[in-house]
Amino acid sequence: MNQYEKYKEGEKGAWISIITYLLLAAVKLIAAAIGNSTALRADGLNNATDIVASVAVLIGLRISRKPPDEDHHYGHVRAEMIASLLAAFIMMTIGIQVLFDTIRSIIIREFTQPDLLTAWVALGSAVIMFGVYFYNYNLSKKINSSSLHAAAQDNKSDALVSIGAFIGIIGAQFQLYWLDPLAGAIVGFIICKTAWDIFREATHTLTDGFQPIELTKIKKSIHSHPDVLEIKDVKGRIHGNQALIEATIFVDPQLTVEESHHITDDIEEKLKEEHDIPRAHIHIEPYDEN
Repeated sequence: MNQYEKYKEGEKGAWISIITYLLLAAVKLIAAAIGNSTALRADGLNNATDIVASVAVLIGLRISRKPPDEDHHYGHVRAEMIASLLAAFIMMTIGIQVLFDTIRSIIIREFTQPDLLTAWVALGSAVIMFGVYFYNYNLSKKINSSSLHAAAQDNKSDALVSIGAFIGIIGAQFQLYWLDPLAGAIVGFIICKTAWDIFREATHTLTDGFQPIELTKIKKSIHSHPDVLEIKDVKGRIHGNQALIEATIFVDPQLTVEESHHITDDIEEKLKEEHDIPRAHIHIEPYDEN
């Protein structure tokens, strides 16, 4: 499966998230209005933001499938990261609004007892979202998609948010009325935290960040080749769902051009097999003991 087929496969996860969020947001907001639950209303607004975020992920995956053209020689795969950034901004805006509304309710002691129906809506939503999380998480690993992985983490946080709303509503049934708006405030905080995590990961990738631990493993693989006498430099960056590696190595200066070329081929194949790196640029330099 090439990278463009992977992006097409990833669209299935985005569509499942969109449809699920659309249904759950509608059910929660209606149930919250009828049952008078601040926590479930916050949870419903959370799912409403997730619809926009999932649509952004879907658009990003579709743009990423476009092949290279005359002014995008490396393709359009970074559109996936831009989509993640857009999703993060939207989620952060709604999260702050939810925090403001629920904290205000707590301060002015605007408490009401929500209907028990809203608790069962929240619990059912949690079960559904855990199912969506496991599907998208496994799919993101299969196709190595950072935006779908971020969406899966959002799915998991949504499930936890619904559990928190359930606990707050149940607590309100025992005259602990402050638990419902408190659960709503926690929901707002989780939305903001999830948005920040997605933003941090996306900006790290867009600024050519690369995990030092992974780079160390790649260096060991390169150095294990018997003809590599020394490594001068290894650089890495993430391009869409692929790692791009540039390495400069020292070899025996007596080797022919053809022999040196075979070494680079061997290393590139090794990186592809051991680290799933389809593109690596290996530069050869003559080793000087002095």
